[in-house]
Amino acid sequence: MNWYDLVRGLHILAVIAWMAGLLYLPRLFIYHIKNADTPAVTSVFNVMERNLLRLIMNPAMIAAYVFGLTLIWLRFHEHWASLLSTWILVKLAGVALLTGYHHFLAVRFKKLQRGEPIGTESFWRKMNEVPFVLAIIMVLSVTLEYGSR
Repeated sequence: MNWYDLVRGLHILAVIAWMAGLLYLPRLFIYHIKNADTPAVTSVFNVMERNLLRLIMNPAMIAAYVFGLTLIWLRFHEHWASLLSTWILVKLAGVALLTGYHHFLAVRFKKLQRGEPIGTESFWRKMNEVPFVLAIIMVLSVTLEYGSR
């Protein structure tokens, strides 16, 4: 069995689930803000946001980390110096930024649950682009492995 390919596939699936949540939660925030004056509607969004964060995004992020760290160990455990290649440093920086974005969303979710303002629809439409831009940079760094040769 090729453990590296199996773990890589599981990592990709975890990242897909995590990215789906990172892209969808700001969209839910937009709808929530748009319907702030309708408690029956916002109560539905409260449940959707909580379930997305706790049942999909958090477990997917943890799985992405577990499989990602396993990939690092499988690939680099005999050549740790290779971790200083440009492509892996870009990828790891992207992971750190995505993790920060995830926590930013979680904090905003908690504020929204308390009835505090979290920004405008326009703000969230712009913020919704952040994870995709990071994903482009990360995927290209990995697929091109720039700086590894």
